[in-house]
Amino acid sequence: MAELLFVKLGGSLITDKSRPATARPRVIRRLAREVLGAIRQSHDLQVVLGHGSGSFGHVVAQRYAVQSGCSDWLGYALTSAAAARLNRIVADLFLDEGVPVVTLQPSASALCTGGELVELAWRPVVDMLERCVVPLVYGDVARDEQWGSTIISTEAIFAYLARHLLPRRILMVGEVGGVYTADPHFDPAARRIETIRADRLSPEDGTLAGSHAVDVTGGMRTKVLGMAALVRELPGLRVLLLSGEQPGLLQRSLLDQRFNPGTELRAADSAADCGC
Repeated sequence: MAELLFVKLGGSLITDKSRPATARPRVIRRLAREVLGAIRQSHDLQVVLGHGSGSFGHVVAQRYAVQSGCSDWLGYALTSAAAARLNRIVADLFLDEGVPVVTLQPSASALCTGGELVELAWRPVVDMLERCVVPLVYGDVARDEQWGSTIISTEAIFAYLARHLLPRRILMVGEVGGVYTADPHFDPAARRIETIRADRLSPEDGTLAGSHAVDVTGGMRTKVLGMAALVRELPGLRVLLLSGEQPGLLQRSLLDQRFNPGTELRAADSAADCGC
């Protein structure tokens, strides 16, 4: 039986978020090689790949307030183009390394209501998987019935697709190696939390910080709370947040479901104990 995994490459990992529209091609190439290595080692592995916008889409989106209904639709167009430019870089580098990715542009079919994704074409993803290629999605602009426009994060896209495709695991690959008791960028005493019980995590949890760079989708806090809600909804699902900065971690995580180099979000009956 095929094992379906979703893999998100964070914007802070594949771009330099301190410099506008700056990709990290060496990092992207290495991650592509790790995905390819895992697929070659496990013929039963199916991967849906996604990535954030990092220093490409977020900066433009914030300038025009695209996430909450832009008054100037030039901003919508510019944000769409910026996100697509990064996607083209990611797709080309993965293809160069031998990973058969096919981009499925989210905004071509996405519809939101009040910032919530309510409609997205998901059957093309299944079609691509059946043909042994890797569907590639990304954070993008979207039409919104209430606001006019909004931004859909890769996490929101994954959550929507997960309800239809039921992946076994979601790997969130970022710059930071999981969830910490404090921001590890600023606090050397920050401790990594190995496991989080999704049923014990609430929006009021004060241990989750936002992003230290521009991120119109809300940073780490929004990502973790959103994934925890999805784990509660789909109890067979496990979510792993890990660093993509250390070579080999992604490939091993794809192949070994017991390997936890970061923070794992589990359902109530999956973990015996942990810090949250």
